Amino acid sequence: MLEFLIHLAITAALLMLVANAVKGVHIDGWGSAFIAALVLGLVNGVVRPVMVFLTIPITVVTLGLFLLVVNALMLWLVAAVSPGIKVEGFGPAFWGALLLTVLNILVSWIFGMG
Repeated sequence: MLEFLIHLAITAALLMLVANAVKGVHIDGWGSAFIAALVLGLVNGVVRPVMVFLTIPITVVTLGLFLLVVNALMLWLVAAVSPGIKVEGFGPAFWGALLLTVLNILVSWIFGMG
């Protein structure tokens, strides 16, 4: 349970960083960031695998680059259903998802979680 809460807090902090770095991504505060982090976890656990499966042909053709589009759509979906977070279009969703992915990789590498 503690590991889950730590992961949730780190994801919320990374979402706040993304909101500060990417124009067009807005989060009202830490409460909204925590809710968005929780929703993002649910979306990545339920919706993203279905999307990845359905887009296998185009993912293969693009050598995996289409997964960046899938990640952007997941962030956009989270913003659509989470209170206090707004993503103003696909461009900010794409850059926000890319930055969030890079930051997650860095955090995992630094703390040896991956």
